Amino acid sequence: MKTVGIIGSGFSGLAAAACLAKAGFKVTVLEKNSELGGRCRKFEQDGFVFDMGPSWYWMPDVFEQFFNIFGKKSSDYYDLKRLDPSYDVIFGKDDTVSMPADYSELKKIFDSIEPGSSTHLDEFLKDAEYKYNVGMNEFVWKAGHSIWDFADVRVFVSLFKLQMLSSIAKQIDKSFKNEKLRNILKFPVLFLGATPENTPALYSLMNYADIKLGTWYPMGGMFKIIDAFVDIGLEHGVTFITGAEASSITIEDDKAKVIMTSKGDYSFDYIVASADYHHVDQHLLPERYRNYTTAYWDKRTMAPSSLLFYLGLNIKLKGVKHHNLYFDKDFSIHAHEIYTEPSWPSNPLFYMCCPSVTDPSVAPDGYENVFILMPLAPGLQDNDTFREKYFDIICNRLLEVSDINIKDHIIYKKSFCVNDFVSEYNAFKGNAYGLANTLSQTAFLKPKLRNKKLVNLYYTGQLTTPGPGMPPSIISGQVVANEIIKSNKV
Repeated sequence: MKTVGIIGSGFSGLAAAACLAKAGFKVTVLEKNSELGGRCRKFEQDGFVFDMGPSWYWMPDVFEQFFNIFGKKSSDYYDLKRLDPSYDVIFGKDDTVSMPADYSELKKIFDSIEPGSSTHLDEFLKDAEYKYNVGMNEFVWKAGHSIWDFADVRVFVSLFKLQMLSSIAKQIDKSFKNEKLRNILKFPVLFLGATPENTPALYSLMNYADIKLGTWYPMGGMFKIIDAFVDIGLEHGVTFITGAEASSITIEDDKAKVIMTSKGDYSFDYIVASADYHHVDQHLLPERYRNYTTAYWDKRTMAPSSLLFYLGLNIKLKGVKHHNLYFDKDFSIHAHEIYTEPSWPSNPLFYMCCPSVTDPSVAPDGYENVFILMPLAPGLQDNDTFREKYFDIICNRLLEVSDINIKDHIIYKKSFCVNDFVSEYNAFKGNAYGLANTLSQTAFLKPKLRNKKLVNLYYTGQLTTPGPGMPPSIISGQVVANEIIKSNKV
C-alpha cells in the first residue's frame, strides 16, 4: 500500500485525502493547528459558535458531486438551507437592494431600477450559464500542466465563447447602465481576488452561481462541511494528526521523502502540499528543488487580505439579513487602495454576516453572532491601532447608514488580520483568498500543481489550479488525487 502525506487540512487537503484513501492509498493528514479545517475552522466562546473564514455557500452541485463519489449526499451530514433573500446590498441610508431567491422577483427589481434591464439580465445569465457548464464541468478539471491540457477540441473551441481575453467589467458595463446594477453584478467576482476590470469575463459564471443556483447555509455553521469531509476521510482510513507543523521536507534520490514536523518525522511515497504553496515552495524545500524563485513569487498578484471581527452581541439586531454588503462608499477608490497603491483604505466597503439570523444554534437565545469583513491589500503593516481605528469606522457607518448600534452591546470581540493569516496559515503576505484570478494567472498560467524536480510532490489549494474559494479548492484536491492515482496506476 503506497503512502501519502498531506500537509494541511483545508478543503483541498481533505478532498485529496478522502479520494486517495478510497483509491487504496494509506493517507496521513498533518495539520499545523490544533483544529482541522484550515481557513474554515471554527471556535466557540461564551455560547457563540464562530466560523473563522468562509461564510458563503455557493455552487452546491460541487459539494454534491464530491459526496456522490463516496455514495453520500450533503443531507447525510447537514441540513442545507437556501437563503431568501440571498443577501442585502446597502447603498446608503434607506437605500437597500435585497436579492430575492426567486428569479422572477429579481427581474422586477432590476426593471424598477433600470427599465428594460431584466431582458439584458436574461441574456447575461444565459451566457453565464454556458460558461458555468463548460467551466465547471471541463475547464476547472484540467491539471494545467501546460497549454496542451486545453487542447481538447471542446475546450479549445469553448475558449473563445468563454471570453478569456476580455474583462467581466467590460461585459457588465456594456449591458447595464445603472451603477447599482453594475455593482451588484460585479460583486461575486470579488471572491476571486481581483477587480472586475482585471477579471476575465469567463467568471460571469459566478453570477450564474449566485443568482440561479442560490446562496445556501449549512445549519450549525460552515464547519459542518469540514466535519463531513473529515468523517468521509475517517471512514476510508485517513489518519489525522493535529498540532504537527511541518518545518521541512527532506529529499532522497530526487524524491520528497520525509516531512519533518513539530511532532516528529513522517516518511511517505507521495507528498501533497495543501498548505500555503509559497510557504512550502520557499521555506520547506531545499532551494534546488523549489518550483519558483523569490522573484517569481514577488511578481504574483495576490488576492486581498482581510480585517475580520468576530462579535457576540447581547441583543438581536433589527432589519439585518444573514449576508449584508455595505456598498455605500466608492468601490473604485477602495479597489485602488487594495490593488494599485496598497494602503489601508480611506473609505472602506465591508461585509457583515449574521448567521444567527438563520441559525439560532450559533448564539445564545436573544443574542446575535456577527462576523464583519473588510478587504484590504495583502502585506500591509498590521497592529492593534489600525484594527481599532477601522472597527470604529465600521461601527459608525453601521449606525449612520442602518441605525445599528453594536458598540454598546458587545460581550465578546476578537479580531483577525494580516499578521494572523501569516501566523495561523503561513499565508503569503497575509493573503486571505490565495492567488488572484487575473488573466495572467488563470488556468495553465497558475503555479503548477506538480513539482517540476520531484516526481512525487504535488500542490493543491487556492494558489494553484483551479483557484480560490471553497468549490475550486474541493476540485483542486480531487484533481491532484487523480494525478497521483494515474501516476501510480492503482
